[in-house]
Amino acid sequence: MHPDSTPTASRSADSLPAPTRESLLVRHAEARRRRNAAELGSHEWEQASAEVGRIEVEIAGIERAMDPPRV
Repeated sequence: MHPDSTPTASRSADSLPAPTRESLLVRHAEARRRRNAAELGSHEWEQASAEVGRIEVEIAGIERAMDPPRV
């Protein structure tokens, strides 16, 4: 069993506060900076690009849940 899939790990992740849109925008800017600084196509570039995408999905979820939605 993978260590992150233990019931204790999922409970501790569930107890963390949900990230705010503002904190996600900061993380997004940092990930974009890392992606832009990395050599195109390198492992670091791929990791930063994937993180940018994950953060964008989280931001979109928060914005859709806003009243009224920001979309």
